[in-house]
Amino acid sequence: MRVFVAGGTGVLGRRLVPQLVARGHHVTATTTSAAKLDVLAQMGAEAVVVDGLDPMSVGEAVAQAQPDTIVHQMTALSLTHAGKPDLRHPDRYFAATVRLRTEGTDNLLAAAEATGVSHIVAQGFGSFNGIREGGWVKTEDDPLDPGPAKAPKLAEALRYLEDAVVKAGGVVLRYGALYGPGATDDQVDLVRKRRFPLVGRGTGHFSWVHLDDAASATVLAVEHKSTGVFNIVDDEPAPASEWLPYLAECAGAKPPMRVPKWLARLLAGEMAVIMMTEGRGFSNAKAKRELGWEPRYPSWRRGFKEVLA
Repeated sequence: MRVFVAGGTGVLGRRLVPQLVARGHHVTATTTSAAKLDVLAQMGAEAVVVDGLDPMSVGEAVAQAQPDTIVHQMTALSLTHAGKPDLRHPDRYFAATVRLRTEGTDNLLAAAEATGVSHIVAQGFGSFNGIREGGWVKTEDDPLDPGPAKAPKLAEALRYLEDAVVKAGGVVLRYGALYGPGATDDQVDLVRKRRFPLVGRGTGHFSWVHLDDAASATVLAVEHKSTGVFNIVDDEPAPASEWLPYLAECAGAKPPMRVPKWLARLLAGEMAVIMMTEGRGFSNAKAKRELGWEPRYPSWRRGFKEVLA
């Protein structure tokens, strides 16, 4: 197949493009920087500079590539694009990514319609943001959480992306918290400096997924021309009270400190408190059943240990 990967030099794109090429697909991949064209070429892709927020740039690139499927992996979460992580001001920190998940999605869908591309695969998110009621683990039938009052745009952008892509006959992959080469450097650095504390009892659940497993699920969604929504997470949703101390151990750090919710709210903001105390994880049963996906790293326990070895 001819596959157009928008966002080919992100942490996930760099794992996805080689897997698609290895499966025999012809890949055109985008970057926002001409300096990264060689990176994509070395992975076996045709490389092109594209501004995902410029409809003309997107439209021309898709028309030239003539793909069978478009894969939307555009985010702006790197230090270069977003600066240092700032959960106290989430709508400001995630502003560029919010635009890529709304305007960028619209640009890719418009280009698909104009060129007759019938299938799109888009990056969603599903780690701790399941609806905060009922059980700790959510399926695709459960709604996403509306988020803290101070970060409405972030949750709205995810809902917008899901609605638009599914309506167009595409598939949204709700990746769990990504880890692997380049994906968790900031968090590990904070853990080693003991600046990533447990909040309250650490009851909030997270779902994780290794970059290579997220990429392999994406390849399957492309090849199956899947539709709808899938949670792409490992087998073990877990509370922060379990995974954070283990991450510290794997990183060779001291155990994380514990802070009360009121102090965490002052220091890190409401979103961090919700994540660490009320977050809901996700089930991967549908992806296993319908995509035939089996993660190489079924648990973050093995994954953290290998990544940080």
